[in-house]
Amino acid sequence: MSTMRIGGLASGMDIDQLVSDLMKAERMPLDKLYQKKQILEWQRDDYRSMNALLQDLDSYIFNNLTLQSNMLKKKTTSSDESVVTATANASAANISTNLTVTKVATSATWVSEASSASYTPSGTDTTLKINVTNGDGTSPTNPVTITIAANSSLDSVIAQLNSNSDLGISVFHDTKTGKISIMKKDTGAAASLVMGDATTASFFQQLGFTGAANGAELTGKTAGEDAQFTINGLATSRSTNTFTINNVTYTLKKEGTASVTTTNDTDAMFNIIKGFVDKYNETIGKINAKLSEERYRDYLPLTDEQKEAMTEKQIELWEEKAKSGLLRRDSILSSGLSQMRLDIYSKVSDPSVNTNYDTLSEIGITTSSNYLENGKLIIDETKLRDAIEKDPNAIYQLFNASGSDFDTKGIAQRLRDTIKSTIGKIETKAGKTIWTNNQFEIGKSLNDLDKRIDAFEDRLKDIEDRYWRQFTAMEKAIQRSNEQSMYLMNAFGGGGQ
Repeated sequence: MSTMRIGGLASGMDIDQLVSDLMKAERMPLDKLYQKKQILEWQRDDYRSMNALLQDLDSYIFNNLTLQSNMLKKKTTSSDESVVTATANASAANISTNLTVTKVATSATWVSEASSASYTPSGTDTTLKINVTNGDGTSPTNPVTITIAANSSLDSVIAQLNSNSDLGISVFHDTKTGKISIMKKDTGAAASLVMGDATTASFFQQLGFTGAANGAELTGKTAGEDAQFTINGLATSRSTNTFTINNVTYTLKKEGTASVTTTNDTDAMFNIIKGFVDKYNETIGKINAKLSEERYRDYLPLTDEQKEAMTEKQIELWEEKAKSGLLRRDSILSSGLSQMRLDIYSKVSDPSVNTNYDTLSEIGITTSSNYLENGKLIIDETKLRDAIEKDPNAIYQLFNASGSDFDTKGIAQRLRDTIKSTIGKIETKAGKTIWTNNQFEIGKSLNDLDKRIDAFEDRLKDIEDRYWRQFTAMEKAIQRSNEQSMYLMNAFGGGGQ
């Protein structure tokens, strides 16, 4: 039940202002609790931003350094790309291949002998059965069945035939001649379409394939052809124009002769390693900046009342200092960086690693001599390119050796272990956005502060009510005194008359 408040009518005092001023003093401990809560929230967010940096570095390492297909890329060149182009995977040998293309693969086609004008939509559903052989001689589960809905228009039929992946055909209706063309989407000499029953044959007859017959191949066919070529003197064929031999994928374009050369893609590995060095330097730079940030202890978080008296720019500048240094000399981050430096500089002793390239310094990556740069990596580009050209696989193993202990693990594996450990420790301290406060240390402290804030706010309500009761009692007393004085004055004044 709220206290009845009398606001200074008898005393002439501004009771509202008096109570407000008294409550300001009473609120000071509460303001400190709110400030402490704000600092913890800022610190939590700083920790999480550091985790985001570490996760970005880990993602770069995983997506680039650890994938053989990215690190050990091969480069192919064709003497005539109008005849043949090629790509190679990481396992391809560095060789030159001569190709003479005598025929490129083509697709089988079927053209109707007559117009499709005789097609009449059926009043009932029609089930077609077609036995399909692909250009390479393989077949889907035959027969391929298609149900044509009752009263389907010619356009609907064509759309349904085009959309069936097992048929693998492209159907075209020429409105000028009324004829229908069917092309097998894949290439090769083995392609065929065989009518599976009399109903199917009759249906295609209506489409203009007048010779269609049960158990026979669809009429109007021009057979597909296999690609014919000679590779390093060996005559051979393929059902498609794109095929892979010895980890090199060739694409034939036209008849002719060309040579294809496969070499190591030095630029690809160099760019990945340079990207890693840049990402590593960016990450440790931002973390070191946080660890060395100045802490301005006189700049506490602003209360709402303080903010009301300031401009937005003043608030921004104040909070910039208030947020500064919340991770200064943090032990989790400091130890994480120390371990990362150890990961980077220590020799990799795994048997898979070439002893000529078992440290980063041996491939041209060293530490900056400027101590203010806190372990920034520097690349000798000439030395790194030379190492990559001489033994790219050794460079790959330097980063990715799959040893069972620290000494035998590659640098990328060590770093990922350290990053994972550091992220885990930070999450124990500051959690993740999807976690509840009960799941991490700062969150538990925030919950405790919320309880203390709620209890203190309840106490402040009681204190404010007490002040009002006291001032109300005072007002009532002054009012009674004033009434008595007026009574006496009236009494004495009346007696004098």
